[in-house]
Amino acid sequence: MQDRRARAGARTTVLLLADTHGAVDPRIAALAHACDAVVHAGDIGDAAVLTALGPAYRVLAVRGNNDTPAKWPAKERRRLARLPVQARLELPGGTLVVVHGDRVTPAGRRHEKLRRLHPDARAVVYGHTHRVVCDRRALPWVLNPGAAGRTRTFGGPSCLILEATVGEWRLRLHRFARS
Repeated sequence: MQDRRARAGARTTVLLLADTHGAVDPRIAALAHACDAVVHAGDIGDAAVLTALGPAYRVLAVRGNNDTPAKWPAKERRRLARLPVQARLELPGGTLVVVHGDRVTPAGRRHEKLRRLHPDARAVVYGHTHRVVCDRRALPWVLNPGAAGRTRTFGGPSCLILEATVGEWRLRLHRFARS
């Protein structure tokens, strides 16, 4: 189905977020419901965050360094165990790779290393730093949506919305005042 939609000039909107640490900002959750898909780049903190973002078939999430059994509610540890450390999402016009980013060191060379590790991707989204980054100097783009929860938001909770068509990808940053 995706190939047919892509040929027809379909537009897919994807909410990109990370670093919720157990609580997603409700304004970001509201944006999620208006998108075709949701991508969480780790440090989720609780399965309730994923549930707040929409049906499981629309939410793609990876495990972050803080997504450990000791930090997740006992009743949700099975869901945590199923989370991958890396994922791919095929979109019109290319592939989006999702990682948390903590395993890509040193931090000062993270973008270079992500590009080298995923040369076939159109973009790589990561979290971990809690800081918004939209590095589009080269392909693949390297994107960090910042923190979408309450922890270290550096100016307020944030996320990115990616609009993907075969011919063009566009990004919109959403940053909200701290509540």
